[in-house]
Amino acid sequence: MPRARRLAAAAGLLVVGVMTGLAAAVSHELWWSLPLTTAGLGAAYLAVGPGFTTRLPLALGFTGAVGWALRGRPEGDYLVSSSTRGLLLLGVVLLSILVAVATLPRPGSSRVPGPGPVDTTT
Repeated sequence: MPRARRLAAAAGLLVVGVMTGLAAAVSHELWWSLPLTTAGLGAAYLAVGPGFTTRLPLALGFTGAVGWALRGRPEGDYLVSSSTRGLLLLGVVLLSILVAVATLPRPGSSRVPGPGPVDTTT
């Protein structure tokens, strides 16, 4: 895939992650929000596959949006509360970034395998 196409896909996935994170932060107190967020994120991770231009931008966008929502507001309150649902949202954020980083390709994993062992049978 050409480099420009990969970067455009990464930018699109970053935006999808940001929108998902903002939606999750706004609606996390509703009973159906966290299961829907987790299922949607899992489906997106399965759809895009592992990689630096696929799962990582999606996870960074999601994490960044929820992190931005965690900042205190000028009124002194927070968008994400310290309730059980707020802590579960933080757990989903940590799990998403963990999965994205743990499934990144390892350095040198794209190398062509070398010759196999020499067959000594005659």
